[in-house]
Amino acid sequence: MSESMAVVSNAGPLMVLAKLNLLYLLKALYGHVHLAESVYNEIVTEGLRKGYEDARTLFLFLNQMCWKPESVVTASLDWLPPHLDRGERDTLALADKFSKSLVLMDELLGRQAARERGLDVRGSLGVLIEAYRNQLMDGDQLRLYFNEITRRRDIWIDPALAERLLREVLGS
Repeated sequence: MSESMAVVSNAGPLMVLAKLNLLYLLKALYGHVHLAESVYNEIVTEGLRKGYEDARTLFLFLNQMCWKPESVVTASLDWLPPHLDRGERDTLALADKFSKSLVLMDELLGRQAARERGLDVRGSLGVLIEAYRNQLMDGDQLRLYFNEITRRRDIWIDPALAERLLREVLGS
């Protein structure tokens, strides 16, 4: 990833990678990932309160990396669609602060809004594919993680999308 490219993550990819114990890929691929306070509160603060193990994993990882949640002001950003939730809006507003950014987001409407704004977007599956293409995992590992994503009930990614992307990347 280019040094001048800021990477900003919404909740989805952080939760997926925490559930699969693959958060280290974020550091390996991007060096640093920005996240809005509202996203942190949603997935770490609330997740810890509810006893979610992936929230604890994410809390420990973020502390180890010294990646701190960032406050965001969205009042003047009328380009943000009103139908997005707070985390998605704050993620897009934070990404918009940088001259060039990549948004990590799984939610379809948020991804569309990011693209309309000219922001690059990648979802959880895209992060795994990028890790494969950068030789951070082999094809068997990629297939294993995609299968795990489609099998789990606590990861909400369309299994048909995962199967299609896996075929496109691995050819089988």
